[in-house]
Amino acid sequence: MAQLSVADALARVLADAVPLPSEHVPLADAHGRVLTQDLAALRTQPPADLSAMDGYAVRSVDVAEPPVRLKVIGEVPAGRPFERVVGPGEAVRIFTGGVIPHGADAIVIQEVTSRDGDDVVITQGSAKGRHVRPQGVDFAAGEALLERGRCLSARDLALAAAMNHAAVPVHRRPRLGILATGDELVPPGTPPAPGQIVYSNGFALMALARGEGADAIDLGVARDRLDATVEAVRRARALEVDVLVTTGGASVGEYDLVQRALAAEGMALSFWKIAMRPGRPMMHGRLGAIHVLGLPGNPVSSYVCAILFVVPLLRRLAGMRDASYAIEPAVLGCALKKNDEREEYMRATLATDSGGRLVATPFPNQDSSLLAPLAKADCLLIRPAHAPAAVAGNPCTIIRLRYPA
Repeated sequence: MAQLSVADALARVLADAVPLPSEHVPLADAHGRVLTQDLAALRTQPPADLSAMDGYAVRSVDVAEPPVRLKVIGEVPAGRPFERVVGPGEAVRIFTGGVIPHGADAIVIQEVTSRDGDDVVITQGSAKGRHVRPQGVDFAAGEALLERGRCLSARDLALAAAMNHAAVPVHRRPRLGILATGDELVPPGTPPAPGQIVYSNGFALMALARGEGADAIDLGVARDRLDATVEAVRRARALEVDVLVTTGGASVGEYDLVQRALAAEGMALSFWKIAMRPGRPMMHGRLGAIHVLGLPGNPVSSYVCAILFVVPLLRRLAGMRDASYAIEPAVLGCALKKNDEREEYMRATLATDSGGRLVATPFPNQDSSLLAPLAKADCLLIRPAHAPAAVAGNPCTIIRLRYPA
């Protein structure tokens, strides 16, 4: 099977990915979820003319020529409307959020007043509508304020609550299962025996998936036996995951059993080689309704492939309009040799030069097993296939690595 370009591989991964069905969830669980329909206000905000300040509700005509003395006939705390009409020469003590009494059309702030028994002396006038929040100034009942396809932010949740929605219709969270393979893997905290390595890939993959709003399920580590790998795949199917991500064993070596196990279970293979570095032996296919992505075992290769393919897939399934990762312009911080036929994603740091340009400087050692440079990296510097030699200051493109992801 020929090696695909990164762009062609991503197109195949997303080709048959459609947003998951809708469900209603409480607002407290809706952050980062994507609306499946427009959301209209169930009420008008504010529902009446309200005071924007602490002070006195008055008739503007009565305070047109200060100083004036008015009779205080009551008070209006927030949430307790005043039943009487404010007449000539009268005022009502009012607090922020209080409903403007009938007859009043302005607020005099308390800083320009003084009390004298049942009277208030006002030393500064207030024009009609001053310090008044008009009814419906924020929104009106029936107004569609949050549109279908919107990924709900914290600000959106506040608006939805003010619109009087206790729950909202959103796409279901993707369910992602992560399966590692390899006799050599031991869990963190375990002293590795000779030839063994501490398993790390799954922790990065789980964090990335959860950061994208997915429900991530750890399927553990399958031993290097076909029956063990098949059993793990069957567990994933029983859990009804939407996406199965494997790490390690996706190539065609004697102990690379993932592809064989998936084929035995009926997976339709789409591809298993990409013209990229790191991450060439990556696999994609469908196992019934399950999207399958087989990532390389090297930790950096696994992470880079997750950024390029797993994250966009999860975003598409979650209903996001733009599933792709953002590519930004920068300039090189050092010289680079001519590239070969594979597109390269280099771990790099970012700085800003005196002209305000982003400067991307790759680490000198890009070995795909080295995690320390990945943890220190600010971005992935993209080197196109067959890119010519470049010098510091030449333009380049980057994918910024989000924190804490």
